[in-house]
Amino acid sequence: MKTAITEMFGIQHPIIQGGMHYVGFAELASAVSNAGGLGIITGLTQKTPELLAKEIARCRDMTDKPFGVNLTFLPTFAAPPYPEYIAAIREGGVKIVETAGRSPEQYMPALKAAGIKVIHKCTSVRHSLKAEAIGCDAVSVDGFECGGHPGEDDMPNMILLPRAAEELKIPFVASGGMADARSLVAALAMGAQGMNMGTRFIATKEAPVHDNVKNALVKASELDTRLIMRALRNTERVLTNAKVEKLIEIEREKGKDLKIADIMDQVAGVYPKVMIDGDMDAGAWSCGMMVGLIHDIPSVKELIDRIMADAEQIIRGRLTGFLDGTVETVSPAVHKVA
Repeated sequence: MKTAITEMFGIQHPIIQGGMHYVGFAELASAVSNAGGLGIITGLTQKTPELLAKEIARCRDMTDKPFGVNLTFLPTFAAPPYPEYIAAIREGGVKIVETAGRSPEQYMPALKAAGIKVIHKCTSVRHSLKAEAIGCDAVSVDGFECGGHPGEDDMPNMILLPRAAEELKIPFVASGGMADARSLVAALAMGAQGMNMGTRFIATKEAPVHDNVKNALVKASELDTRLIMRALRNTERVLTNAKVEKLIEIEREKGKDLKIADIMDQVAGVYPKVMIDGDMDAGAWSCGMMVGLIHDIPSVKELIDRIMADAEQIIRGRLTGFLDGTVETVSPAVHKVA
């Protein structure tokens, strides 16, 4: 399948693995790239630019296909040394960067001077247009269904994607709620040039996380995510657990007086405890609503091959069938753990 995104990034399939804290290591990024998608190393999971350089080199040893690095620009007083991280990316020969968080405008000259293609993650059309205006090559349009930070507009992808298609001149991919071939075909129908999957890639054999995490994703339903930190205007969608429910209780008690210090026990230092140690009640960690569509733990290649085969079946069989009167009534198979 060829789209503006596959052509821009030199990949076979229009599927991008989003940056995920303590998930986006070389093992997963290389597996996605080797399977024809675009794998992404999560830059700030690496504590220093030197460690990021080593992770890029490790990934380079695992794949000869294009891969990228995620850089999230955080609203903190003690900002990470972003120029040094960008230097590590440049010197590692990486030509694709996924940016997220605050606007990457300050760092665009350095990224573009290095010949790097930038895809910025946005939760609204207005932010997408800003990304286009500052020179981003593409955007990842993130709907309200997504894991992590969905913004404050509560705009689902059925509305957000067509609106982005109406306004943007640069290509965009759909992010949030993306899980399978149905997601991909729907995204393409609404104007996207591909899709970005985060949570779905955690439940794969190559994802370097504890088995407890993968099994929790298979077990969970679409009703098992919660929105937290709304009062702080830093809304995050997470998988529920005991500490998340405690956090929500604190939010109810504090109301508009909530401070980040009130919930530090539930949000600070959580990811290593969850992803590495497998402590599923360590605290709040990002998870999308599409978790209800995760029914198995395939290899990355099995997952991507399945998505592309099922997408062709939907397009050639089901959709064209509506036009010629031979529509297939059976949807692609649901793949569940035996």
